[in-house]
Amino acid sequence: MMKKILPLSLRKYLLMSKRQREHEIKHTIWYMPFFYICLSILFVALTLYLDLYLELSQYMFGWLSMDASITRILVSTLIGGILTLSAFTLNSLLVVLTMFSGQFSPRMLLDFISDKQTQHALGIFNGSFVYVLLLFLFIGHSKNEMFVAAPLMTTGLAFLSAITFIFFINHASTWMQVHNITYNMKQVSEVIINKSLKRDLEAHRTLENGDVMEQYKQNRIHVKARTSGYIQLINFNGMIQQAKADNLVIQLHYKVGDYLLAGNEIVSIWGPETEDIPTSVYLNFIEMGHKETEIQDLQMGIHKLAEVAIKSLGNDDPKTASNTIDQMADLMITVEEHLSFSPYLMDEEERIRIILQTEGFDYYLYRGFGYIRHYAKDNHLIITDIVKALALIAECIDHSKHKAIWEFACNTIDHIEREVIYELDKTFLLQEVHKLARVTRQLDEYKRIEEKFYPSANENR
Repeated sequence: MMKKILPLSLRKYLLMSKRQREHEIKHTIWYMPFFYICLSILFVALTLYLDLYLELSQYMFGWLSMDASITRILVSTLIGGILTLSAFTLNSLLVVLTMFSGQFSPRMLLDFISDKQTQHALGIFNGSFVYVLLLFLFIGHSKNEMFVAAPLMTTGLAFLSAITFIFFINHASTWMQVHNITYNMKQVSEVIINKSLKRDLEAHRTLENGDVMEQYKQNRIHVKARTSGYIQLINFNGMIQQAKADNLVIQLHYKVGDYLLAGNEIVSIWGPETEDIPTSVYLNFIEMGHKETEIQDLQMGIHKLAEVAIKSLGNDDPKTASNTIDQMADLMITVEEHLSFSPYLMDEEERIRIILQTEGFDYYLYRGFGYIRHYAKDNHLIITDIVKALALIAECIDHSKHKAIWEFACNTIDHIEREVIYELDKTFLLQEVHKLARVTRQLDEYKRIEEKFYPSANENR
């Protein structure tokens, strides 16, 4: 009954899982200000208790006390001052969000809003304003002649608001710098890997092709999606435990971040006994919604980085694109170190229970650098930066990934029109390709690439 009374903006949180709810609330702009407003109400009660009930002025030095009229003037003056600072802060916030959306990526707005420093700054301003407003309301007709806690607390909050305003302007200007933007976005993706994917997937992954009950595939049940939307979250641990209890194997046909239509086959289930299996139980482990979320979706973080580079190319800002490519390379190292790319998830008895869609290292290479190279087109400088980044990655990761990196690099430079590329661009590009060939042990292939750029280079040898 209570759910129907609440507005839709609040009711939606009750329909989410606990993990999804925590994620959504963290990315709202009202969460931290609401906390500070509640805290300010408690401070108002404490201030009134000290001044009106305990009469603190009797136990303090006379120079710390103020009479009622001066206290009212002080509080009423600071109401306008704190409100003005709050207005300037909100205006600066809107400017930052507008610039982020237009110049970089609209998906970056949530990163700035969910930043703890931004949240605390907004909370301090709103809490301070509510404090002085409520305090003025209660002391306006008070018969008490002297106040101590009220003027001290009000003055302290005024100083805090002024310092916070300076801090927020500095924070916003620092956060808008390109190197900080790309670094923060890379860190968000690394958090997804370390806190989400490692806990949800890597803890259950196995590299061995164990028993997947092939003999029972004729009993396969096809489970269809109930609603259209993006796959936002999958409770892999709960799904594994349920599959273990039912002695089943589950194959997921889509991954987190994919969009499905109602009626699309989302999972297949098979095992010795599947006649009486309630398929709705397994659908409940998959949370869907109208938008993508970053809880388990590493691709979204990679896409946001790629979008920054793409936007910068459109704005004739190659330095930003180069910086983004560097951060993307660092993220690829983290991906290779912490993800095993195995599609098999097992239970505690080391029996395979879930089969995922295969996502190899080359898949993440394409999602990261593939979009950038597509929009770079004939920008040979950016193509050179991509090849340079691939060479750096190849030096740091396992040799088994070298072939995928080399093939991606070759495919990247294949589209270059060799007749129109500047001589120095050609020289620097081939230097990076040679470095990559040396690391991946593809020097013979490099010679063929060099001959394409310099057809007559080896005629006199």
